[in-house]
Amino acid sequence: MTIPEFLAGLPADRQQLMSMLHEAIVANDPKVTCSIKPMMGKEMIMYEEGHYMKYALASVKSHMSLHCMPIYMNTAFHTKYTPLLPAAKFQKGCINFTGADAMPVAIVAALIADCAPVNIPAILENRKKK
Repeated sequence: MTIPEFLAGLPADRQQLMSMLHEAIVANDPKVTCSIKPMMGKEMIMYEEGHYMKYALASVKSHMSLHCMPIYMNTAFHTKYTPLLPAAKFQKGCINFTGADAMPVAIVAALIADCAPVNIPAILENRKKK
């Protein structure tokens, strides 16, 4: 499945926001490559740096999610962005949301731009060596 096919298959009320979030990720982190892959039993847009997942966009029955490895590894991102996205629900490594009001694209673009310098492959490879 292609990314345009994935986005077209989403409920109509989610297509525009998910497309805009996808474009924000691609525009603000040029190191990632994206494709449709399964994670946690669901197909989603996976954004990988090297062979490691850095971000993912998912749409499930009750909400959408932005999985973001840099926020899992860096509490400063939580501290900065939680108040900027008060209608979203932050977890350790993902942000759940139900609509555009919870995920303003400009703020998500800034989050991705902040996360872009985080080198996920290097961090994970260093963990393996310890």
